[in-house]
Order: sequence, then C-alpha cells, then structure tokens
Amino acid sequence: MNLPAAALPSRHPARSALRMLAAACLAAASMPAAGQSAAATSPPVPLDVPYVPTPQEVVDKMLDVAAVKAGDVVYDLGCGDGRIVVTAARDRGARGVGIDLNPQRIAEATANAQSAGVADKVKFRVGDLYKADVSQATVVTLYLLPEVNRKLRPQLWKQLKVGTRVVSHAFDMGNAWPPERVERVGGRDIYYWTIRPEHKSTGQ
Repeated sequence: MNLPAAALPSRHPARSALRMLAAACLAAASMPAAGQSAAATSPPVPLDVPYVPTPQEVVDKMLDVAAVKAGDVVYDLGCGDGRIVVTAARDRGARGVGIDLNPQRIAEATANAQSAGVADKVKFRVGDLYKADVSQATVVTLYLLPEVNRKLRPQLWKQLKVGTRVVSHAFDMGNAWPPERVERVGGRDIYYWTIRPEHKSTGQ
C-alpha cells in the first residue's frame, strides 16, 4: 500500500499505528543517506503515500472474502511488494496484475513472483492508479485511504464488469457505496463489494 500520511484516521490503535508509521516513513524519505549531501541524493519518486505492507493473515482473508480461485484475474492497486497478487497466484491458481507508482516496489514484487514460482501468472507495472485500465479484473484489491478509494470509485464502476468483486483492507468507499460485507482479522477491517448493474448505469 502507498498511503497519504496526513489523512490516516485514528479510530482504533491499528490505524493510529499506521499513521505513526506513515509519518516516520515520510520523514525518513526526506533525509539524505549518511555521507551524502541533499544535492547528491537522487530525488525520490513523488508518491501519494508511503509503503505499508498488508500482514499475510489479512492478505489470506482478503482472498477468502473475495472467493479467489483459479480462473480469476486479481488486480492489486497500490501493490507494494506484490504479496496479494503473488499469494493469489501461488495459493489459488489465479492470474494477477499489480500496479504501483514506486519502481522499487515493482522490482521487489517481480523478484517475489520469481521466488514463488509464479512469474508466468503475474505481471507488475509502474503506473498511476487513476489512469490504470482495470477492465480485465474479476477481483480488485485495495489498501489505500478513504479519499483515494472514493476517487477511484467512479473508475471502478465504469471499467469493471458486473459481478467483479472489490476488497479493501482497512478503508471503505464512503456513503455512496456501502460495503456488502465487513470482516475483521487481526484487529483490521476488510470491506467487500460487487459491481452491480446499477453501478454501470450511474458510473459516477
């Protein structure tokens, strides 16, 4: 996940911890490495959010909630090190695509797919989530922020086929798209939706 640090809610300790971690990540990213001047440091990729990985037990539950199986195509938006897509391919026989703005994360995700023996089933690419084509997905997974989810919602409604499942770790889609199901694992919420015909007619 890449999270905008300033907007992390603090309704429960897990989210407070995320906010602290995000702030620390942003602070660390702004400092040059030891022995380097600021001028000599390569400019960082301009990210909306620092990387906060999803715990594996949450990854597994997200895939359970979405009933991911062989034949599914899982798109993970803000894929980080690729663990959701890799797990879906390795454990469920699905294919997958991960999209992230940070080239370092994409390199890690590609290496992780190789290590897991699923490089032939998954693809990772650097890209802007708001410009991504997700129309081939049967499942979309997210670990973003409420305002990012809400901004993506019209795009998901427009591009995804009726019946496509959407699962989000920690954050919902706002009042315009209430979740059909909410699960909890390890103190973390998982939200679930499906694309319905009325979403296609609205599209926004």
